[in-house]
Amino acid sequence: MDNPFSPIMSNPLDMFFTWERETPNATFLRQPFSGQWKTWTYQQAGDEIRKIASGIKSLNLPERSHIAILSKNCAHWIMADLAILMTGNVSVPLYPTLTAPSIRQILEHSDAKAIFIGKLDNYEFQKSGIPSTVIRISVRTYENLEELSWEEWIKNNRALTEIYAWNPDEVATIKYTSGTTGGPKGVMHSLGAFEAVYQVTRKDLNLPMHARVFSYLPLSHIAERMGIEMFGLSSGALFSFSESLEQFPKDLMETQPNLFFAVPRIWAKFQEKILEKIPQPKLDLLLSIPLVRSIVKKSIRKKLGLAKATHIYSGAAPITLELLSWFETLGITIFQAIGMTEDCVYSHFNRHGANRFGTVGQRLTGLQVKISEEGELRIKSPSLMKGYYKAPEMTEQAFDNEGFLKTGDMGEIDNEGFLTITGRIKDLFKTNRGKYISPTPIEMKLLAYPIIEQACVVGMGIPQPIVLITLSATGKTKSKEEIVECLSGALESVNPTLEKYERLEKVIIMQNDWTIENGLITPTLKVKRNEVEKIHLPKYPKWYEIAGKVVWE
Repeated sequence: MDNPFSPIMSNPLDMFFTWERETPNATFLRQPFSGQWKTWTYQQAGDEIRKIASGIKSLNLPERSHIAILSKNCAHWIMADLAILMTGNVSVPLYPTLTAPSIRQILEHSDAKAIFIGKLDNYEFQKSGIPSTVIRISVRTYENLEELSWEEWIKNNRALTEIYAWNPDEVATIKYTSGTTGGPKGVMHSLGAFEAVYQVTRKDLNLPMHARVFSYLPLSHIAERMGIEMFGLSSGALFSFSESLEQFPKDLMETQPNLFFAVPRIWAKFQEKILEKIPQPKLDLLLSIPLVRSIVKKSIRKKLGLAKATHIYSGAAPITLELLSWFETLGITIFQAIGMTEDCVYSHFNRHGANRFGTVGQRLTGLQVKISEEGELRIKSPSLMKGYYKAPEMTEQAFDNEGFLKTGDMGEIDNEGFLTITGRIKDLFKTNRGKYISPTPIEMKLLAYPIIEQACVVGMGIPQPIVLITLSATGKTKSKEEIVECLSGALESVNPTLEKYERLEKVIIMQNDWTIENGLITPTLKVKRNEVEKIHLPKYPKWYEIAGKVVWE
């Protein structure tokens, strides 16, 4: 197999130095504070990062120490990550929404020696999760007051001059998975893995240089880390951030990024907001008038913040065909892709000239792919993880005897190489009639209905599967009679498309939403099936016996 990579590979830190040298006055980071944008040029950021790196060195930590980052996306997140790299230490990103017990679990497991505390919503409720042995460096800009501060280091330190020389195979980060099943696992990746992904995606996807990017999904997640941070560092991008959830639409519209990535829940929210202002019948009418159509499309794209976006992606969870098609009518082409923490997103992408709705695209150059006898997608690339931290047995189980990563996804590949994901092996369950059900394809059919926010098909211990749902904002505006009518109609439409043993007996409407805070969805908005089942499994038989197709919890 030909090697698709250039013989000399530069890691993201080296690429930052390149842009700092070649474009010192270009804006690197851009962040709103109280509605006003603060900017850092490549040169200004480089000076600040080196002073932070000097601060890290002053801690006299052992070589190759593990240093955590607990923060929402912000300029300081990127700078902290680069400072950790400059000193030859290993970053351990934490999701900014984690509870104190979860923070403690990861910090203790990862052997973290220090932690950067940045932009957070609930630090007072999280700080008890940081062991007393872990050195805290707070960014006081965000009102986190610890003994060591970013600002003091910037004021008092000289810029670091001796930069660590990285070996491409050395572990540079330990990324703890968000965990839809089981507890978090520490995935070890090298800088060489990061660079291999960029080298091939830049060519295969024709990614732009010096792009504007908008960073808002958790940087602790592999998709944002690779698709935004590492892509941006490698390509000399301008990074923008959002001030808050409330300011997100305004900040995105003012940024107008060239590359944009979202998860399906966000695309559904975008659709919901558009239809609040322009109901579907009116939108259909406007789009049917030739002279008006292009004006409406341009206006919607601009207000969303996507007027200049040439590369628009959806990932982290399946997206419905209906949603992809709906955005396509507005001139917004969404490319669905797939990747996971363990493969560093070196997997499959739809792209310009090769975009097939319902699939996650074709493999990237250099990726080896096979489907096992059980129907599992297995892959091999230069960017597979080094393993799970302190878990050699789990690492061994993650690969087959040919060195292919077991993705856990069930898939089918057509004769043009487009991959369709048909479910997750671990999500399969058996009804008491002995029939195995793959819930994901059924859930995808239901999520096409705007009334439904989240869906989880279950059925262990009952004759036929049922579906647990939460209502969307649109659904919550409807009367009980309208909800029953809509959901009953959904069952009548979906069930005939399923095998008899797959047909849903009824819909159960949850009393409370599934949120990151209550532990029922991941930070990337995927349902934690095992946690939902843990709570509701004993109720399935009772719900099954209640009369009617729609049941309230």
